Amino acid sequence: MDPMTESAKTEAPPAFHVMAKPRGPICNLGCDYCYYLSKERLYPGSQFRMTPEILEAYTRQYIEAQRVPEITFGWQGGEPTLMGLDFFRLAIELQEKYRKPGMRIINALQTNGTTLNDEWCQFFRDHNFLIGISIDGPRELHDAYRHDKAGNSVFDKVMRGVELLKKYNVEFNVLCTVHAANAEYPLDVYEFLRDEVGAQFIQFIPIVERDNETGFQEGTKVTKRSVTGRQYGYFLMDIFDEWVQRDVGRVFVQIFDVALAAWAGLRPGLCVFEETCGTAPILEHNGDLYACDHFVEPKYLVGNIMETPLVELMGSEKQRQFGLAKRDMLPRYCRECKYRFVCNGGCPKNRILRTPDGEPGLNYLCEGYRTFFAYIDRPMRIMVNELRAGRSPTNIMYILPREDAKLSREFARAGRNDPCPCGSGLKFKYCHGRRRRTKRLTGRRERR
Repeated sequence: MDPMTESAKTEAPPAFHVMAKPRGPICNLGCDYCYYLSKERLYPGSQFRMTPEILEAYTRQYIEAQRVPEITFGWQGGEPTLMGLDFFRLAIELQEKYRKPGMRIINALQTNGTTLNDEWCQFFRDHNFLIGISIDGPRELHDAYRHDKAGNSVFDKVMRGVELLKKYNVEFNVLCTVHAANAEYPLDVYEFLRDEVGAQFIQFIPIVERDNETGFQEGTKVTKRSVTGRQYGYFLMDIFDEWVQRDVGRVFVQIFDVALAAWAGLRPGLCVFEETCGTAPILEHNGDLYACDHFVEPKYLVGNIMETPLVELMGSEKQRQFGLAKRDMLPRYCRECKYRFVCNGGCPKNRILRTPDGEPGLNYLCEGYRTFFAYIDRPMRIMVNELRAGRSPTNIMYILPREDAKLSREFARAGRNDPCPCGSGLKFKYCHGRRRRTKRLTGRRERR
């Protein structure tokens, strides 16, 4: 027997986060870039509904395996609300049945928002669910790739879902994917999410979609829907400029928070930027555990919790090696990079390029990451200094304009190919001297 298929006697991590998919890949939408819809092919003939027996086994095993005082049950899909409210009522009952004394349990559910109604939102409020809702920006940008199975817009339904969450005071954050259609409109996206959706917590997730027939992480070609590394970097830079001027402490953008933690000498706290991975597996509707949400493929199947306890699967040699491969297969170019402390090579699913010296394993988004991290180095150092002095990092909103005013003469004298006077290490034309090519949607304020 292949030793990689056997459960080893190694110990499971003290804490890990499972993303459970009670309806598997089943969804009421047909978004063009969705990487999970194709997983339906892995289970021909399945009804794609997690049974009460599997739900109870999972709940018991997940709680028993955790050695921390607070855990989160994450519900994803597909569209998890298609399981119906009774499933989640049972989930809450089972969590209370198996909860350890003093343990706090949080539920987080990711939804496209189109199925939400008063009953759902009252339930979320009563049980303190954290809701993630998927929105890609204003109507024109959201509708580019997100639609129902017939290709119809669902924007109005999503916004109705947002208003219901607000009505019932349900805590929510926004997951916004960055792709070819919205990457050139960062300020339209950010201002819409901040001002019209009212989001205080935002994730910007880059779409890097493999162009193949299998739906697996194979090949090096990406679809035209994918964002480029440069686009992603400039998208983040333009939003950072707006955020650092007026929104620090008011709006929380995940990648900015992750960067600040890294600059402060802490772990990034986000799997794509951790040195190793393997502590965020997914649980399919039938109890199958896969190494990662982006690697739901037969060769990354760790086992089934109805046959092998979850704690043993998480402590297996197969899962351990999956997690260590992220660090051990990092190219020399990345190991020597000054931004490794925050990036760590990024998500393994995107390591499809070759380094300048020909070594495989360079992240497709590397150019964007390097440019963005160089650009925010000075502001991050300022915020870290404020924190270490016992002051609020929001002071950056007053400090940075004063410093930039002092640098304005140097900016005026700098040639486009000179190093930027701000000290980022970027050429002036890519940093403070870059021409803002940010587009604006018709009828919105033009950026000059």
